[in-house]
Amino acid sequence: MVERRCRFCGQSFLPSKYQPGQLVCGSPDCQRRRRAEYRRQKIAADPEYSPVCRDSAQKWRSRHPEYWPRYRQQPPAAVERNRQQQHVRDQKRRLRGLANNHSVFDLKHSAAGVWLLGSGLQDLANNNSAPAQVWVLEALPPRKPPAAQSCKQQPPGALAASAG
Repeated sequence: MVERRCRFCGQSFLPSKYQPGQLVCGSPDCQRRRRAEYRRQKIAADPEYSPVCRDSAQKWRSRHPEYWPRYRQQPPAAVERNRQQQHVRDQKRRLRGLANNHSVFDLKHSAAGVWLLGSGLQDLANNNSAPAQVWVLEALPPRKPPAAQSCKQQPPGALAASAG
């Protein structure tokens, strides 16, 4: 058998003799990612699969109504950890929608300098737009020296004094 590189972790592995077309190593994390990817593709490709999955989850929840209340009574540290993990997942979902988003004008040709700051920016690729608060600070033009007063602005008699 010829060694292959895992699509997810990049480690080399020998494929199973029972699965010669194996593309992913046997580590639990890579196998979990492989199954999740298959499920996403199946939901996208098969219009009947998604409702079946949703119905299955609803049936399970109706048969186990005590699960979520009991789950939420876990130790407060676990509840807080779950809340933080959900916040990270929500951020990733929002950032995933931003990647390769070119729906706004091209900032490269703008006269303004644009800096994106904040956490999660390393996850953006080829991004020209992002939800942000933008402060536009326009530089003031340099002050001109005071111009010579026009004749209407000169006090009476000043013209006669300067002429003589």
